[in-house]
Amino acid sequence: MDICILGLKGGIGKTTTAIHLAAYMQQFGDTLLIDADKNASALRWADRGNLPFKVCNVEGSVKHIRKAKHIVADTKARPEREDIKAVAKEYDLLIMPSPPRVLDLDALLKTRDILVEYGTNYKALLTITPPPRKRPGGSEKIPSSKEQEARELLEAEEIPVFVSTIYQYTAIEKSPLAGVTVDQYEDSYSTVAWECYQNLGREIYVQ
Repeated sequence: MDICILGLKGGIGKTTTAIHLAAYMQQFGDTLLIDADKNASALRWADRGNLPFKVCNVEGSVKHIRKAKHIVADTKARPEREDIKAVAKEYDLLIMPSPPRVLDLDALLKTRDILVEYGTNYKALLTITPPPRKRPGGSEKIPSSKEQEARELLEAEEIPVFVSTIYQYTAIEKSPLAGVTVDQYEDSYSTVAWECYQNLGREIYVQ
């Protein structure tokens, strides 16, 4: 499966999503992550440690693509319309990550407006989202008001969205500095943070 992570602005968890989704998919076959972002964030992440999959830039991807069963592309933060058109035609699924913030969701809506012109398969993913909290005096965890409001907006806009949410854990923020995925980072929340990406991976595989 070929997947592209796409967004019209930076700071939305795009590279982090690409890295962890590639790590999940690597379990089912050789996975190649193509770093098409001029900031080369994925490549720097890989250089710091030992990721379980191959990471390369666009120019270096040619010799690796044929060997890969799965491809994950991390696009640049502010792609032009022609860039979006190109990936819309090439990839099986486009994932649009977005924190549940107004400006980020507005950028997501603008991305959707471009994608619908090409009839591509796309889906929104909520990232950098406050984790669920227990009700006062209860044991059940409920989504934050920010997550609920974001999902209501996406539903109203008829944008397909993953059930899975990538929650805001410190372990996710710090794992790039160690050059590892969050499941390999030593933190008390590493396991629950990795579960976010496992849930996302499972959703993709049952589409």
